[in-house]
Amino acid sequence: MVQIPETLPQRMFLLAYDTRKRRLTMRGERLGFVLRAAALTELYLDGRLGEERGKPSAGTPGPDPYGVAAQIGASRPRPWQHWVRKDARAMVRTVRDELESGGWIRLRPRRVLLFFPGTEIEVRDPRVLKTLSGGARSALRGRPVAHVNSLDAAAVALAAAGEVRAVVSRSENRRNRARIAELTARTGPAASGLRKAVRQQHAAMASTGG
Repeated sequence: MVQIPETLPQRMFLLAYDTRKRRLTMRGERLGFVLRAAALTELYLDGRLGEERGKPSAGTPGPDPYGVAAQIGASRPRPWQHWVRKDARAMVRTVRDELESGGWIRLRPRRVLLFFPGTEIEVRDPRVLKTLSGGARSALRGRPVAHVNSLDAAAVALAAAGEVRAVVSRSENRRNRARIAELTARTGPAASGLRKAVRQQHAAMASTGG
């Protein structure tokens, strides 16, 4: 049996990887939004976060591997999309380094355009990606939603909201709109916060001609 990472942020990072092109299909802040939303979702599903008046609130004390619950507990109430956006780029580095230290990926230095330093990511065992993708596909088109594994349901909901096209393409998003809505309802409110954060990013880029 193939072992896969336990945390939802680690799974979403790997699901954003293209094995054929040997690179992430999304980078930077947008990927950070997805990973932050994954951390929020995991806390919500485990009861470590709740919701009051449309904003995350403290839940049952427990593990907080990315310090997200602590941030929320120390702040005045803010909407979900605020916490999706906060420290997004730092979240990418944190999850990437976890996957490297756990032996899931290998990092190699490289040069972009023969000059700029960069990092090449290699997934050590392609079977891990196959297993994760299979779970997401089953959640999107397979068994009844009530019987879908909660992390697989969350992976599809977050991929649709965060535009992770390696998991949910544009056409699949259109064709499976009702099922994605059901999976999102099982996942919790962070996915909606992710969708709002992505829309805000699109609007900001459009206003600057980006």
